Amino acid sequence: MRVPFAARRRAQTDAGERSADDASPRTRAPASASDFESRALPHLDAAYRLARYLLGDDADAADAVQEAYLRALRAFDQLRADDARAWLLTIVRHTCYTALAARRSRDTEESFDEDVHSSTDAGDSPDDELIRRATRESLERAVAALPAEYREAFVLREVDGMSYKEIATITRVPIGTVMSRLARARTRLRSALTREGEEHVR
Repeated sequence: MRVPFAARRRAQTDAGERSADDASPRTRAPASASDFESRALPHLDAAYRLARYLLGDDADAADAVQEAYLRALRAFDQLRADDARAWLLTIVRHTCYTALAARRSRDTEESFDEDVHSSTDAGDSPDDELIRRATRESLERAVAALPAEYREAFVLREVDGMSYKEIATITRVPIGTVMSRLARARTRLRSALTREGEEHVR
């Protein structure tokens, strides 16, 4: 899922304008606009994809990514680690949850047992095979129906290929919780996809 062209241009334009605004002697950031663009813009698709899955709306996702990139630009001098993607997606995630809270539509939070599904993946499971065989439309519907915590973990792991440690950093939860959420997400996806398949057979 690629970020719409208009949203991409908006993020690029806003980054340039904000950098120009910050160019006064009092507010000049230590990083230039080109530094920010070279570190942040390559992750624009991943940022939009995460926002789209969390917010469930193209326009809201584009707005959230725009706001997140402005926040990232203002705080760019705080980036210490080499992994700009994890740092940026943390800001995107926070921006999305702020938007969800503002419109009073956050999914009901569920308690998690860190001891459940705490072992590492051991090859492909029946869930993985079923998910791979699902059509894109069916999978997107099933993923969209997941609770927000499961949805973001699944997207970051299965779509963006991030490690458990990276996901734990972004979502600010223990690695055991990340693994538990992923396992529960796969279980729910399996049930949803199986149910949809049975309905089509009828």
